[in-house]
Amino acid sequence: MGCIEREWLSWLPGAVREHALTLSTGQAEVAIGTGRLLLRWQTLPPRQIALARFPRLAVSFRFEDLDAAARHSFMRYFDLYMQRGGG
Repeated sequence: MGCIEREWLSWLPGAVREHALTLSTGQAEVAIGTGRLLLRWQTLPPRQIALARFPRLAVSFRFEDLDAAARHSFMRYFDLYMQRGGG
């Protein structure tokens, strides 16, 4: 993710919509129906291109007890919500 942790944490509640979100240091759990999504993240060194520096956050997603359709539906909204800028 191209953001700092503070931004990630401010966007996360909106990205998961009505699903219950439980946060702890460097990780979160999202209840999705009878399944769940486990998120873990860590800050990476910024990517530097010439004089520009871009923040980076490594995020892992692990779905449990959700079929492909439920995962796709959740991630479609999540991805759109997390998009910032660009063209």
